[in-house]
Amino acid sequence: MTNKLGYTRNEYKGQPSTLCKGCGHNTIVHQIITACYELNLEPEDIVKFSGIGCSSKAPTYLLNRSFGFNGLHGRMPSLALGALFADRSLIGIGISGDGDTASIGMGQFKHICRRNPPMLYIVANNGVYGLTKGQFSATTEAGVSFKRQGTSRYQPVDVCMEALVSNASFVARSFAGDPKQILTLIKAGMLHDGIAVIDIISPCVSFYNFAKTFHSYKFGLEHEIPLHELEFVSDQPIFVKDFEEGTIREVKLHDNSLLRLKKLNQDYDPTSRWGAFKMLEEAEEKNLMVTGLIYINPEIPSIFDRYDLVEEPLNRLTNDRLRPSRESIDDINRIMQF
Repeated sequence: MTNKLGYTRNEYKGQPSTLCKGCGHNTIVHQIITACYELNLEPEDIVKFSGIGCSSKAPTYLLNRSFGFNGLHGRMPSLALGALFADRSLIGIGISGDGDTASIGMGQFKHICRRNPPMLYIVANNGVYGLTKGQFSATTEAGVSFKRQGTSRYQPVDVCMEALVSNASFVARSFAGDPKQILTLIKAGMLHDGIAVIDIISPCVSFYNFAKTFHSYKFGLEHEIPLHELEFVSDQPIFVKDFEEGTIREVKLHDNSLLRLKKLNQDYDPTSRWGAFKMLEEAEEKNLMVTGLIYINPEIPSIFDRYDLVEEPLNRLTNDRLRPSRESIDDINRIMQF
């Protein structure tokens, strides 16, 4: 079976995974592959970025024909921003982890959120340093005891809360045990004209899959609370319904496709930033795994809009078009003299 480009799903795969069997990161990889296949994206139009950690091995396992960069620990955002700024025609996918993003990379994460480049930023959040054999990360729950590390003393960092505080224009949370939701959020995130941060709780089956903890399959399967039922709709007429008048809210994305949100057991407006803060605070207080689209604002300008970039990629402009003329330099120098 092929998509509209004539490609099979296998043509979006990478090398075989070397991650542990059952690792939630493998689910994330599979859903990225499926999303790119179903969205009919050219692999050569996609560029993938990662830092260091189990999560950051993921680009090896998907999109063999795409460009990819594996950067320094916590420095993936700078790499992504530079590459996307140089060639705005590319579709950016950043894959990070809770250590890479919420520990050493926290500063870079917050700044790329506020700059709002159009890219998908996935945090494969397992609450542990799995690659170095099981130390606490910044998202490990307080009071959790590891075999060789003792007991975690600190309250965990909430990746979605940090993204909201940093003015990210798309914030979501999902769970590796809910692949359908992950797929829908990835599709929407890839078509959002701004940064799309998706924090995915991705249990580590080797070091942190304790039944009663937030980062486990058992806890997620028993306690996941979806904010809404999600559906991605492309190539359809646009009808935006008032949230209070019906059970469906449709959010128009950059390419005129839709993210359709069906209310479940609660009224939740993902366009309210302050409502998102309130929901996350309540979820933390009650130790709830609330998943779905937490916040979206398609109207926030991307970094390309703020700098009024030309449509043609900067890395393909010739020197005579990039450099100011001698006359313009002379004019600037004359002005600066006063």
